Amino acid sequence: MTLTVARRKHLEGRLLEERERLVRSLERYTRETRDTVREESGDVSGFHSHIADIGTDTADQELDAANAARQTSELAEIDAALQRLYRQPEAFGLCERAGEPIPFERLDIVPWARRCRPHSN
Repeated sequence: MTLTVARRKHLEGRLLEERERLVRSLERYTRETRDTVREESGDVSGFHSHIADIGTDTADQELDAANAARQTSELAEIDAALQRLYRQPEAFGLCERAGEPIPFERLDIVPWARRCRPHSN
């Protein structure tokens, strides 16, 4: 069974909601990274007196960068899902491998899903 117009509209809202959340998060990351670079480039107060502080800061920066990379990839998936939804709304929600409908419950959680659960790997 293909998605009803109401369910497609709901999923469009979910996609736009998730997109906005990711854009805000990435903007915050960019702003914080830019502020950190400014602090480190000339502010003596940014100097750490203990090597453990430097290690912790480095680990935090790497984790933030990894999260930003994941979020950027997720944002691209959401944009691709929105394109699919707008270009071929009747085909949205069909598994790319099996051609079968992806359960609405799955799409509600991951509205950019391209495949049903058995074919997700």
